[in-house]
Amino acid sequence: MVQSRLLFIFTLIFSVLLTACNKAEAPKEKVEETAYTADTVRIGYQRSSTLMTLLKETGELEKKLAEKNIKVSWHEFTSGQPLAEAVNVGSVDVTADVADTVPVFAQAAQANLTYYAKETASPNAQAILIPQNSSIKTVADLKGKKIAVTKAAGSHYLLIAALNHAGLSFADITPAWLSPADGRAAFEHGGVDAWVTWEPYVSSGTVVQNAKVLASGEGLASYTRYYLTGHKFAQENPAILNDVIDALKEKAAWVKANPDEAAKILAPLWGNLPQEVVLKANANRSYNVKSVTIEDMPEQQKISDAFFNEKLILNTIDAKTSDLYNTQ
Repeated sequence: MVQSRLLFIFTLIFSVLLTACNKAEAPKEKVEETAYTADTVRIGYQRSSTLMTLLKETGELEKKLAEKNIKVSWHEFTSGQPLAEAVNVGSVDVTADVADTVPVFAQAAQANLTYYAKETASPNAQAILIPQNSSIKTVADLKGKKIAVTKAAGSHYLLIAALNHAGLSFADITPAWLSPADGRAAFEHGGVDAWVTWEPYVSSGTVVQNAKVLASGEGLASYTRYYLTGHKFAQENPAILNDVIDALKEKAAWVKANPDEAAKILAPLWGNLPQEVVLKANANRSYNVKSVTIEDMPEQQKISDAFFNEKLILNTIDAKTSDLYNTQ
C-alpha cells in the first residue's frame, strides 16, 4: 500500500514536472562483481521493447539467471515514463529500453536512476507521418496544424527539433497528447493533421494506413534507447546486471541474424501486425547493445535544454553528471 501511494505521488510530480532538477550522481568507476543480493529480479517492459519481449517469450533470461538461483518476474507497462517512475519508487529493479527522453524527464523530477545499457542511435525508427492525400509538403506547413504526439516520448523531442529546424516553435502547432494507440486512431479517422510516433507504429502507418513520412529523425534526433535501473540495485547487483546485458546482446545478435523468425514471434505480440510491418520496423532499429558512456550525454543535454525552453521542465538537467553503469 505504501509503495502504491509513493508511485501515485511520484506520478503526479513526474507528469506535471513541478520539481526542480538536482544533479545526478557522477558516473561510477568500474564495479566489481559480488554475490547476488536478490532472489528475484523484477523487470519492467513494454511489448514494443523488442529484445526484452523476445527474452520473455523464450525464457532465455530465466535460464541464465536460474544458474545463480535468481528468479525473474515480468511487469508490463504501456509507455516509458511509468517505467521510470516504477524504478524510482522501487516497484521494478530494471527496465527494458526506453526512449532517450524518458530519463531526462525522470532526472528533472529528481528520480533515482542509473543508465545501465543502451541501444545505439536509430534515427529512422521515429517519424512525423501525414495522410497520403495531405496538402502538407514540408515541416513548415505544420504551422497551425493539430498533431498527435505522446508526451515525454522520443517522438516528442523529434517534433520539437523538426519544428525548430523549420523556424517554428511548439506554440505554432496544436498538440494532441495521445498514446500511440489513440494517436493511430485519431490519424486514421482524420482527427489530426499529422502523427509523430515510433516503431512499429511508423511502419504500420506507412504500410497499413498508407501514410507518408514527412520527416524522420535523420539529422534531427538520434533516438538512442536506454535501459535503466536504480542506483542501489546497480551498486549491489552488478553480476545480475551483467547477465541481463549479456542476454540482451545475445538476443540482439539473434534478431539481426534471424529477422524472419523474430518477426513471426513479435507480430502477434504487437497486435497481429503483418510480418512485413515487423520486418520493416526492426530494420529501422539498431539493436546494437552497448555500455552508456559520457559521450552519450551531450545529446541528453540537448533534449533537456529543448524541453526546458518549451517550459516542459522547470530546470534543465546537468547530463554529464548522470549515473552511468560501467561494465568494462
